[in-house]
Amino acid sequence: MQPTNATSGHMDDTSKGLWDRYVANIRAQGVQPTAVRWYVIRAEQYLRTVAPKPLAEHTPQEVTAYLETLGRESHMTDWQYRQAVQAIQHLLRLSEAARTQQFDWDYWKASARTLPSNHPTIARAGTTVTGEGNRQSTPTGTIRLAKVRQTHAAWCKALIAEIRRRGYSIRTERAYESWVVRFIAFCDNANPEGLGNAEVLAFLQHLAVARQVAASTQNQALNALVFFYDNIVKQPVGNLEGIVRAKRPQRLPVVLTRDEVAALLKRLQGTHGLMAALLYGTGMRLMECIRVRVKDIDFAYRQIVVRNGKGQKDRVVPLPRRPVQALRQHLETVERLHQTDLQQGYGAVFLPHALARKYPQAAREWGWQYVFPSTRLSVDPRSGAIRRHHCA
Repeated sequence: MQPTNATSGHMDDTSKGLWDRYVANIRAQGVQPTAVRWYVIRAEQYLRTVAPKPLAEHTPQEVTAYLETLGRESHMTDWQYRQAVQAIQHLLRLSEAARTQQFDWDYWKASARTLPSNHPTIARAGTTVTGEGNRQSTPTGTIRLAKVRQTHAAWCKALIAEIRRRGYSIRTERAYESWVVRFIAFCDNANPEGLGNAEVLAFLQHLAVARQVAASTQNQALNALVFFYDNIVKQPVGNLEGIVRAKRPQRLPVVLTRDEVAALLKRLQGTHGLMAALLYGTGMRLMECIRVRVKDIDFAYRQIVVRNGKGQKDRVVPLPRRPVQALRQHLETVERLHQTDLQQGYGAVFLPHALARKYPQAAREWGWQYVFPSTRLSVDPRSGAIRRHHCA
């Protein structure tokens, strides 16, 4: 495929030989013939934007600046953005630029997607939850669950309202709602008030015997139904001693050696490598690491404050010495990104609870920004505002 005239001024790199090699390379990587043309177009658009110089002289800073600008284009869909990242990656692989070879391509590809409103990290914008993560796999099962949610919408809303009033996590909310819906579907969509101990016992035994679920899964279903009947239906299910319990296997934990951990972390580069190092060094959970704010990192005391962790509890974890320098450099990059967002009228992040009303300007302050923000701006499902969510 021939390049357009727009790239003819970019030194000798954009000669016909380069594009022939580029097309051959992306085809060898499994790019479909119908998409080859668009890969070339994405690569040409990149070359038109950066300075006219050989590919080997392109820097990670130039690539980052281009992808950040591209991410602000509202017409750019997720798959188009991911395609652009891959097109530039294949283009720069043709050169010998070691700096761009070590560029964190996986981070940009992973953050190409816009988080849906029901994603666990930003959910609870609406009034109901569909429990998509726990749906049955067959179309028939999905239809049955949808019918239950429609028929018993009042019960589902009451359950979700009580869970949110108690401050339970979004994952607990989804799991409990899903198990209650599955239980009602198991009982042929009957009214929950007409069901009781016998039906709950039969459902739990069905999970253990017919579905052969894990013991933890059966216990989760049990907890969901006990919560539902105790707090929503106001009819406690009573004694369940006759239940057939799913077997809990006894297994020894698998623990990596220090050398294995070091080898694993060494293979991770860029932002993902930094996040993995913090997860290993601090003991934070994945969602806790993703949600860390700038103000929660204390370099002086070398600690990180984890807000609203499991059980709605805050705690302090130690900040390892090794990733400190990389974390400082990462924050410098994030701060530049934040300043650019502010200049363009964005730069606000989600604030928990009622803080956005109490401190209207806090959402744009540097301390409240996410340490690991998404590379792309997206529409906040809560307010409709364009803002940068965390990297999830």
